[in-house]
Amino acid sequence: MLMGSIALAAATSLPELSVDIAAVHAGHTDIAAGDLLGSSLMNLLILAGIDLCLRNGQKMLSREAASHALSATLGIALTGLAGFAILTAGHIPSAEVLRVSGWSWAILVAYLLGARMLFIDQRISARIAAETVQGVPARTGSLWHSLAMFAAAAAVLVVAGPRLAESANMLADRSGLGGTFIGTTLVALTTSLPELVASLAAVRIGAPDLAIGNVFGSNAFNMILFVAIDAAHPGPLFQAVSPAHAVTAFAVVIATAIAVLGQLYHVERRLPLIEPDALLVILVIAGALGVVFHMS
Repeated sequence: MLMGSIALAAATSLPELSVDIAAVHAGHTDIAAGDLLGSSLMNLLILAGIDLCLRNGQKMLSREAASHALSATLGIALTGLAGFAILTAGHIPSAEVLRVSGWSWAILVAYLLGARMLFIDQRISARIAAETVQGVPARTGSLWHSLAMFAAAAAVLVVAGPRLAESANMLADRSGLGGTFIGTTLVALTTSLPELVASLAAVRIGAPDLAIGNVFGSNAFNMILFVAIDAAHPGPLFQAVSPAHAVTAFAVVIATAIAVLGQLYHVERRLPLIEPDALLVILVIAGALGVVFHMS
């Protein structure tokens, strides 16, 4: 869970970093902001889709996955901060430190504190498991080899990122849909493909904790990327983005809360679209994208 929430999440969020910095440098701020927040929506869509497709009875939005509520709640808090930053930009003075707004620094500090909580929680869980389970065979394999393979795979994700920003802007101009909608949908879907591949691979090898942690961890990590694009943006970042991005932010909050409720809520039978489940998550995401389309 810890590796999925932090290490794998950071690696699969690298496309967002490269694409969004390139977009900000080219003056496409709404594409960058839409990508960060839209990627969180797409990640939740991936989680809900995989949950619906699982046929082995071990649903990802089930009580067995409730240990991920901590990382999911961290994502809710960070996304909420980003949403408030967008809504209050220009209305509430925000101090800048090293060309980065106070809201971005608040998101970074909150992430670091949350990551510390995840680490301590998993360390305690590992100690309890070690005390209660005896005779578990030690894992084999070279740590350095695993780290090298992980770094190589992460580097590949960065290569194609900057090319996407300009293509997305051209598509937004020619289609008339605008950078906000294109960033929130097409760009976000593209940069979420690593999360899709990693989650499917994790489920295939029997490691659903990696998949769930990857989605919730990526959503939290996406928010601290606001620090990087804030530093790259000439001027206050949150004043330059469309207020429609706040809709995406709070949709992420609602959809994640539903996913957490789905993990904690335990009944023998659920009613689709009424009780917290994957279908309700998908419905919220679809509704949010419709609102963003009309506001763009």
